[in-house]
Amino acid sequence: MILIAGLGNPGKDYILTRHNVGFMVADKLISRAGEIQRSRKFKSNTAYLNIKGKKIIVLKPLTFMNDSGSSLSMAIRFFKEEIKNILVIHDDIDLEFGVMKYKKGGGTAGHKGLESIASHLKDRSFERLRFGVGRPPGQKKAADYVLKKFNIRELKELEILCENAYESVIDYIDYGIEYCMNKYNGILPG
Repeated sequence: MILIAGLGNPGKDYILTRHNVGFMVADKLISRAGEIQRSRKFKSNTAYLNIKGKKIIVLKPLTFMNDSGSSLSMAIRFFKEEIKNILVIHDDIDLEFGVMKYKKGGGTAGHKGLESIASHLKDRSFERLRFGVGRPPGQKKAADYVLKKFNIRELKELEILCENAYESVIDYIDYGIEYCMNKYNGILPG
């Protein structure tokens, strides 16, 4: 079983914000899965999928970004040994807009959602799909920037970029993190 968590903030005010790119990729995965079982378990919108014969749980935490870890830790405690891999999909200001990178464990780079997950799990070894949203212009604060909606130019590209991220997650499900790091890391969008 693979647990995939798309990070974001719940509510209509946060739709199409940079911080919600994890939700966008999770939504694409759920919408393409066909037959789906849904619930509101684990303080999240939860979807149980079967993709290519593999059991997948997709979480979209309803706890807001800064407490994402509580949702993941509840799911992990519930399923225990059944979960073989954890993939967290999140925005990353340290990557240019549209750049994707897979990562095994490591630091949080100040990302409050990742910090919450690392704190709740008492472990930083979870795998990640980092989705670049770019750095804030000028002296703008990162916290304000990630809560702003994508600009018109970015919105035009976002559908294709989320499609690329979806396809990479399917590769992750099929082949794992090493394959995805080799295939997708370093590829520029477009």
